[in-house]
Amino acid sequence: MSIPSKPSAPYDLEGLTHYRRGKVREVFDLGDSYAIVATDRVSAYDVVIPTDIPDKGHVLTALSDYWFALTADIVPNHCITANPAEFPEALLPHLDLLKGRTMVVKKAEVFPVECVVRGYLVGSGWKEYGQFGTVCGIKLPDGLQEGSRLPEPIFTPATKAEMGDHDENIPFERMAEIIGYETADTLRTLSLAVYGFGLAHATTKGLILADTKFEFGTCDGVITLIDEVLTPDSSRYWPADTWKPGGSQPSFDKQFVRDHLDAVGWDHSPPAPPLPADVVERTTAKYREAYDRITGEELPSL
Repeated sequence: MSIPSKPSAPYDLEGLTHYRRGKVREVFDLGDSYAIVATDRVSAYDVVIPTDIPDKGHVLTALSDYWFALTADIVPNHCITANPAEFPEALLPHLDLLKGRTMVVKKAEVFPVECVVRGYLVGSGWKEYGQFGTVCGIKLPDGLQEGSRLPEPIFTPATKAEMGDHDENIPFERMAEIIGYETADTLRTLSLAVYGFGLAHATTKGLILADTKFEFGTCDGVITLIDEVLTPDSSRYWPADTWKPGGSQPSFDKQFVRDHLDAVGWDHSPPAPPLPADVVERTTAKYREAYDRITGEELPSL
């Protein structure tokens, strides 16, 4: 059972305090913690699409739980539990709806920046490189192609946008002005470390982790990894056996959604058009395949 694409505003579950709504998540305040619910909504070009992708929220929650456990020795994270058997009493009346897509997390003071790490030249980085030979102001070697592996991963922060707006790439110096140099340097170090771990792990699964973004906050004064981590929504995964620089690469995310929207001539302004059944089915299959390949296990049934 998926949360509807267009829930009432404010989104209401009896007995729970709705804290905020994101593009694809609902957050409930449990008093000493939050419940983050990953819906089956999908966004493209920062616009929520009016068609759900079945199992998407389940995949994002299960993968984040998987990666939080694997990276806990690198950086603390906000996950308390994603196991329904350990949910607080307030969630139990809604268990059929929430199980498999809900994570109970510590409350955090969130840093107002996205921590992006790029190991390959793609997306907005490729566009900037084509114009200036740089990515977020970082000079790169000449002669790189779309999809090329960078000489070493680079840290390229961005400001967080409100829903419907676009994140804006910023130089590290601007990030340091916003949150302080020492904190910015620590987040850069942690981001590169978690990306490096994820890249090495993905390689053993026949995948390339092209880039990713992280969010951090503080819990009781300790810098903490929050939100989601190394999922197909926050990261680009490519199959290693078909990687060839010089063009776009097949990916384990919402590529079919973006390709369809581009093909029908949507101008990226809301409202977005609905998705046909074949695009939904192929996108669901890609999300499930991402989980299966990254973890080496099939996505558990709800």
